[in-house]
Amino acid sequence: MAFDGITVSALVAEIDDNLKGGRINKIAQPENDELLITGKGANGQKRLLLSASASLPLIYFTDKNRISPLTAPNFCMLLRKHIGSARILDVKQPGMERVVEFELEHLNELGDPCRKHLIMELMGKHSNIIFCDEKGMILDSIKHVSSHMSSVREVLPGREYFIPNTRDKENPLTVSEEEFTQHICKKPQNISKALYTSLTGMSPVMAEEICYRASIDGSDAAQSLDEAACTHLYHTFLRLMEQVQSREFTPNIVYRGEEPVEYGVFPYQQFGSEYHSETFDSVSTMLETYYATKSLLTRIHQKSSDLRRVVQTALERNRKKYNIQKKQLNDTAKKDKFKIYGELINTYGYGLEEGCRSFKALNYYTNEEITIPLDPTLTPAQNSKKYFDKYGKLKRTEEAVTEQLADTESEISHLESISNALDIARSESDLSQIKEELTEYGYIKRHYTNKKGQKAQPKSRPLHYISSDGFDIYVGKNNFQNDELTFKFATGNDWWFHAKKMAGSHVIVRTKDGELPDRTFEEAGRLAAWYSKGHSAPKVEIDYIQKKHVKKPAGAKPGFVVYYTNYSLMASPDISDLKEVTE
Repeated sequence: MAFDGITVSALVAEIDDNLKGGRINKIAQPENDELLITGKGANGQKRLLLSASASLPLIYFTDKNRISPLTAPNFCMLLRKHIGSARILDVKQPGMERVVEFELEHLNELGDPCRKHLIMELMGKHSNIIFCDEKGMILDSIKHVSSHMSSVREVLPGREYFIPNTRDKENPLTVSEEEFTQHICKKPQNISKALYTSLTGMSPVMAEEICYRASIDGSDAAQSLDEAACTHLYHTFLRLMEQVQSREFTPNIVYRGEEPVEYGVFPYQQFGSEYHSETFDSVSTMLETYYATKSLLTRIHQKSSDLRRVVQTALERNRKKYNIQKKQLNDTAKKDKFKIYGELINTYGYGLEEGCRSFKALNYYTNEEITIPLDPTLTPAQNSKKYFDKYGKLKRTEEAVTEQLADTESEISHLESISNALDIARSESDLSQIKEELTEYGYIKRHYTNKKGQKAQPKSRPLHYISSDGFDIYVGKNNFQNDELTFKFATGNDWWFHAKKMAGSHVIVRTKDGELPDRTFEEAGRLAAWYSKGHSAPKVEIDYIQKKHVKKPAGAKPGFVVYYTNYSLMASPDISDLKEVTE
């Protein structure tokens, strides 16, 4: 989500608690649009990252250091000169703007105290870090904005600093009920949009949250609200703003499975049961966790795009081939009719007249009279041979196509299992195993390279969970891991789980005597459902059986097994309450 005014408000409170009254020790500029400021306050030394990146503007405390250039950029040198050891008098947020303002005090060359302002603007592609004197005149900025770049405001040394007010928005902390009703409930647009376009620092997701808490559909027209509903909406909004003013924040990230989908400083109520949330001690930890996880998932998805394209192309080709083969097989269904025609001609055709185009005969298989077409240019014996030849050709076609169809189904099943492995891949080592499988089966051409001097990549390992009853549960992330888990790692009494008739991970539950509590069966089933192609369905049927009854046919593709007399259960693909072990 975007860095909205409410998140900034929580972050300002956190920075204020840690740095207000403290001093700046070090200023670095690791990137063209980043600052790393180290300061010491009431809670010891802290490192604050300020990024004015157009794609991802951020400000938060971090424990990680950043490598800086040997020669500091001019903006960094200017800051070191003026505020290299300045005292942090105050950290504030003007209104509910996405702006963090540091009021700093330092001594000039004559030893007299002077004040400066360092302003961080978190405004998407217009984000900036601006350094001003005590009168509000810009001394410099990390990004210079000329009149050619913006008709609203120049950000250049010597210009007066102001926050651009391009929209007529109300301050959420001071808006009255009358103003709220006038600016939001009377707008000719849906309620959610009316909220975030009328109030400063309000994001769409927070507007939806306010509507949800007020039991109002955010997509309804704002003008459709009656007086009572509008009053209720205002008081719901007011309670949230009171929490902002009293600093009652609960930093949290909302996940769908392993993927972070949203973050906020209040617990969300609008997300359903398929989501779960994790709370954090600080806004900075929340932001660093969210963007680090999001960045990792984005990077893995980008790196897997070529592999996905290979798999998707092969799937489309095989599905097209499957449909053609299915049609060919359906066409062979009439072969028995031609065999019967040939037999009946041999049986009753001795009395046929020359040049006859058809004749009626009793089908002694069904005891019904049928009409058999004839070629008038052929004798009865030749007509009979013609039908037997057709029968023989279709029979041979049926046998060949049946075998081809089984191969194509196996190919599709294999490719779908690889597609599922790509969906749950978490690291580059996971992708390496998948690429190796695609290469081994000829989907990717193998390129031989000199690996001397290359850094060895860590081996990808199966996922490891602990059930509520303390049993170890392992989940294969690809076909190679599935085979290794089932046939090398698991023992005979361990339990094996898999989504029924769909691509998915092998799930193994370790047990010495084969006994498991019902709750562990249910949790292993949920893991098998989540790590399958059915993870978006409300329920998935799961087969489970002891590992000793699972077999692998000779020459079968990775991940393919056979089993009989299994048990089944219905599981919801929800693993939010299950504990994963990080190894």
